[in-house]
This record gives sequence, structure tokens and C-alpha cells, in this order.
Amino acid sequence: MVTIERLLDVHQVAELLGTTVRFPRRLIEERRIAFVKIGRHVRIPESAVAAFIAENTVQPVTARPGTFRRAA
Repeated sequence: MVTIERLLDVHQVAELLGTTVRFPRRLIEERRIAFVKIGRHVRIPESAVAAFIAENTVQPVTARPGTFRRAA
């Protein structure tokens, strides 16, 4: 059986990411996120949003002992 995941519009993605609507539209235009075209409507799968977040998550740098820098 095929499961269809939830498709989000740009307003929902913007709210989820905490950005303006312009940001997800730019991601679509630059082909930086997967999307589905349904007629003239554009929808973004929830999994694509999760993948975008995972790919762009920056992990903190852990300092090694003895590499602490003091401000000048």
C-alpha cells in the first residue's frame, strides 16, 4: 500500500521554519528543496522540510583540552 505524506504550502513551511514566505519560495526557485507541482500549486513534502533542516544543521564545535583561546 502506498502512503502519501502530508504536503505543505509555502505559508506552512515558512511558519514551520520561523521565516517569511519569501524564504521557502526562494528555496523552491533555487531548487534547494524538493517540491511537488499540482497544477499551478506548489507543495513541499514534510520529509523534504525535515531533510532540509537536517542537511543545514550545524553541529557545535567541542573544544579540545588545552586549545582554549582567551580574548586579546
